[in-house]
Amino acid sequence: MGSMTMCVALLIAAEFMPVSLLTPIARDLGATDGMAGQAISISGLFAVLTSLLIAPIAGRFDRRLVLTALTGCMLASLVLIALAPSFALLMAARALLGVTVGGFWALSTATVMRLVPRASLPRAMGLLYMGNAVATAVAAPVGSLLGGLIGWRGVFWLLVPLAALNLAWQWTSLPAMRPQAAVPLGRVLGLLRRRNVAFAMLGVMLSFGGAFTTFTYLRPFLETVTRASLPQLSMLLLGLGVAGFAGTSLATALLRRHLYGLLGGLPLALAAVTLALLAGGQVLGAAGAAMAAWGTLNAAIPVCWSNWLAHGVGDEPEAGGGLMVAAIQLAIMLGAAFGGWLLDRFSIMATFAGGAALLVLASLAVGSGRRLRPPTA
Repeated sequence: MGSMTMCVALLIAAEFMPVSLLTPIARDLGATDGMAGQAISISGLFAVLTSLLIAPIAGRFDRRLVLTALTGCMLASLVLIALAPSFALLMAARALLGVTVGGFWALSTATVMRLVPRASLPRAMGLLYMGNAVATAVAAPVGSLLGGLIGWRGVFWLLVPLAALNLAWQWTSLPAMRPQAAVPLGRVLGLLRRRNVAFAMLGVMLSFGGAFTTFTYLRPFLETVTRASLPQLSMLLLGLGVAGFAGTSLATALLRRHLYGLLGGLPLALAAVTLALLAGGQVLGAAGAAMAAWGTLNAAIPVCWSNWLAHGVGDEPEAGGGLMVAAIQLAIMLGAAFGGWLLDRFSIMATFAGGAALLVLASLAVGSGRRLRPPTA
């Protein structure tokens, strides 16, 4: 589990590092902030495609080989990002990163289910998502601070040896997991015929789409509205990230009894905090408090959905994992694109308001959670 948790941390750091480096990347490569935000969108697009196709492919190979190959793709993408001389090559490197993101996340729940007893699954998934919290806590503030000292390329170079170490750790620590029957794409998409799965995917897309409409453009907001200096910006992002530990731990503790309530309540609460940040973001202290609350709520959402997957489609964990990751990555891609469009066409205020609106719709889609329960529940 340790090597998988580290891989999660590196994936989150690599996928969302542009959030903390958005403006310098745009300036260096001759793009607008909205265009630079599409670096997240392109990785999401390829993550969607990979997550849908990985289950039919992975079923033919030892799972350890598949996971280490995906980690090798992440390592290659980091090198290409750090070397990218143009915006086009940056986008190509981000597309390669999306392959790892989609493949790894699609297989993660099914892999953990093969590694630990079912009774230990919530704790194991909590540990896996702790890598998410670590990356969120460290990547944004450290990326922002180091980006001012060594440049955004230097920040990505720092991730390269860590990815190489993780590749070696995975190869030596993960047990051989023999191939299982391949999962055809039709079986993955066929899950949408289940009413609870269809509503869940709608809730997933609106939750993650709303969150990333806002999250992708936090740095422009803090620079233009809060008018934070570089050290203040790093501290605000650190507060958001550290709060993610609390969100991950809280969700892990509550989800056994309150899973469905959390799935509906968290996006509504995140929408309220987004609007509070929009209203009080001109004041540094208010922005800091809102950022901490935002980080707590946002970190709890993926923990809850990963556990819903184990219960809602427990009979098809690999197909369900592929479908959920496709929905999440499509939502991230569209959310980042939507937020960038609002930012370039209107203002950062419109971007945050749009994100909050999607989160409210997510809460309405989940409702009380009854529609997300499997038919046998």
